[in-house]
Amino acid sequence: MNEHVQRPPAEIRYADELARLRENDTDDRPPGWALSLRAARRFVLGDEKLGISRKFVGDPSLIDRSLVTLATNRGLMLVGEPGTAKSLLSELLAAAVSGTSTLTIQGGAATTEDQIKYSWNYALLVAEGPSTRSLVAAPLLRGMAEGKVVRFEEITRCPLEVQDCLLSPLSDRVLAVPELTGPEAMVFAQEGFTVIATANTRDRGVNEMSAALKRRFNFETVFPIADFDTELLLVEAEATALLKRSGVGAPPRRDVLEVLVTAFRELREGQTARGDATDRLSGVMSTAEAVSVAHAVGLRGWFLRGEPGTAADLVSCLAGTAAKDNPEDLAKLRRYLEQRRRGDQWKALRSCAWSRPGLR
Repeated sequence: MNEHVQRPPAEIRYADELARLRENDTDDRPPGWALSLRAARRFVLGDEKLGISRKFVGDPSLIDRSLVTLATNRGLMLVGEPGTAKSLLSELLAAAVSGTSTLTIQGGAATTEDQIKYSWNYALLVAEGPSTRSLVAAPLLRGMAEGKVVRFEEITRCPLEVQDCLLSPLSDRVLAVPELTGPEAMVFAQEGFTVIATANTRDRGVNEMSAALKRRFNFETVFPIADFDTELLLVEAEATALLKRSGVGAPPRRDVLEVLVTAFRELREGQTARGDATDRLSGVMSTAEAVSVAHAVGLRGWFLRGEPGTAADLVSCLAGTAAKDNPEDLAKLRRYLEQRRRGDQWKALRSCAWSRPGLR
């Protein structure tokens, strides 16, 4: 059945690796954890001896600090630029610590406390009154009752009063259900419960977290990939996997990916590899976006012409990604391509850079 799921959770995709790690894990584990800290670290960063693939490209010390934070039962807040794999890291950590990563809250302007804590089956509520049968547990209540990691994506997109419903669960480790009576009116956190939240630095000012809630989290910053070769290998690996799942029979061309990654890095940093200044786009030019563009380039070339994506496909897909909400970004992208297409790496763009009407 999982063959037709577009994106299975980490505990399904890497079930064999998790089972192998559990079999070979002889270290002490924090209470409620599925793996020890060292085994969880191997799951995220890889271990060639055990056949464990590397799933996150970044500073290993970030993983160490994050795991230690989770072991102390404090909340972990991952912040950084959009597309720096904060959500992926939170998913991997939750799968390693709890064996499940699906207790997820997606933050947004319409997120309510009911979607975070609990709601009611109103048919049963009217028929029987408040009871555990009519209670519908949301991710936070389930995580506390089962001793699992709860993921809160884009927490700063939620209104401040909604964010603050985490205060008692993170400090007192208890969630009150005032509609019930007796022992069932209080849900106490079991060993293993904690919260991993994410927030991108561009949106942190949308709904700034209260000082009280900040004190209950340890903050860790996830930075973009600094090394070109590392980013290129990551984009190539991820794009190849996505194209294979999409039914594309040809891997992406390496020269096209080199142009893609170079363009994203230079437009993101506002500087070329030679040190020349260039316009920085207002859009997000992240590694995740680069993977998405590489995927689109491969799909376009294969399903429209039966061949790997070319530079012409790259220009078309790049324009649609780079210029989303700011018309000036198209002009900046045009100037950038005009400056760079004379370089040896960019010769393939000379005949097609202006094939897209929006860039003429």
